[in-house]
Amino acid sequence: MIDRRSLHSGKNGRIFQINISRGGVPKFACENCELVELGLVGDQQSSSDVHGGFERALCLYSLERINQLQTEGHPVFPGALGENITLSGLNWETVVPGVILMTGRGVRIQVTSFTSPCRTIEKYFMRNEYSRISQKVKPGWSRVYARVLQGGRVQIGDSIRIVNNL
Repeated sequence: MIDRRSLHSGKNGRIFQINISRGGVPKFACENCELVELGLVGDQQSSSDVHGGFERALCLYSLERINQLQTEGHPVFPGALGENITLSGLNWETVVPGVILMTGRGVRIQVTSFTSPCRTIEKYFMRNEYSRISQKVKPGWSRVYARVLQGGRVQIGDSIRIVNNL
């Protein structure tokens, strides 16, 4: 049974989009994908020294943040910033290192760190101001990396919820 009080608390959301690529950005939408310890099957990174691995298996971002960036005039869209999973409905300021998220299908991931934006995404920002999503510059606006605690299939529309808060 769903706790109706938590529906509006920002602890429950949905997978809006799943994004993969053969390396680089943008990443392109797929309807569903298998998630394993090293990330989404079929996804590759251009720079494995700074992306990927167990602690950076997934990059997550908020649809609401993307929408707000668009309102500011930035030509950004889901997948443009290299996120593997675009989430909606979560209070993004609470999605911080240490937090565990779980989908309705039992997939569990743990946020490990904030990402550092790099030049590969500058074209998706007015005046190339990609530091707009830097945690150091604008706390609460960064994408996050996550490790996979329990893999499985993820699909657009799957529920996702915060199962622990720090």
